[in-house]
Amino acid sequence: MSTAVAEGKTWNGGNEPLKASYGKMMMWFFIVSDALTFSGFLAAYGFSRFKFIDAWPIADEVFTHFPFLHGVNAPMYYVAFMTFVLIMSSVTMVLAVDAGHHLNKGKVTIYMFLTIIGGIIFVGSQAWEWNTFIKGEYGAIQTKGGNILQFGEYVEQDGEQVFKRVAVKDFAVINNHKDRTIHEKKNGLWFVNESTLPAYTIDEVVSGLEAHDNVLIRTQILNEEGEKTVLTRAESLKSLKDNGKLYVEGANLQVNEYGSPLFADFFFFITGFHGFHVLSGIIINIIIFFNVLLGTYEKRRSYEMVEKVGLYWHFVDLVWVFVFTFFYLV
Repeated sequence: MSTAVAEGKTWNGGNEPLKASYGKMMMWFFIVSDALTFSGFLAAYGFSRFKFIDAWPIADEVFTHFPFLHGVNAPMYYVAFMTFVLIMSSVTMVLAVDAGHHLNKGKVTIYMFLTIIGGIIFVGSQAWEWNTFIKGEYGAIQTKGGNILQFGEYVEQDGEQVFKRVAVKDFAVINNHKDRTIHEKKNGLWFVNESTLPAYTIDEVVSGLEAHDNVLIRTQILNEEGEKTVLTRAESLKSLKDNGKLYVEGANLQVNEYGSPLFADFFFFITGFHGFHVLSGIIINIIIFFNVLLGTYEKRRSYEMVEKVGLYWHFVDLVWVFVFTFFYLV
């Protein structure tokens, strides 16, 4: 091969293909492949939501909680706080990388510590959000067709009649539960297993609904205004008596008091997968942080490891922007 041809090539060998180290190249390869994975998950979520658009839960009505503010309706506030914290951790990571370029060990240490703290706050907040989502607050009834019936009443707010959710526990009439026995091995039924009994039976919810004239049922079906359909008093009683099957509370991989179970399935999987990435990034950042403290990169006169983990951290932040948009904003 002639010298002219060799000089015209992008890379002639050595340890810096495309003028980047192997470490950076491999990190970019990982980021691209992981981006395709997240793209597939979000695309599947988008198709499923489009298919069940008339019954998809409204994010503003699902994520309304804020720690230590019980009973306060704060839609999306805590999710916005989580997003702000993660974005700020990306800013501190940029500052750590810049300090590394100037071989400033002190600033690298400070900014990496702040990045780790931001990541820990985000993961802790996500765990709290999961716990709140799983527990639920109001409860609902699952129909024989798998739809969800929610309960509420009209209250006056700013001169308008607004539908406000009512918890089933606030109106259900509790009957004698002695005849409700879970099939267990200790009862002599070795090959029969049942899950925990629901907190209320359909009859108890029906009795409570009959005793409270102000309570109405809201279905998961959205009307032309993008709001869930509220039934009349007569329709509420008839729908509950004819179609009520099971009392559900919170969300899991089988039922979801907020609407379509698919929403919970995608929420747990995609946010959990992203949370795993953040947790992995925190662990890697901690390892790099201690290496910085020990002066490992100071001796090498290179903080490239900080830059490489910074690429991963920025990718995790960018993915969350898309997850946040798909689940909470759109």
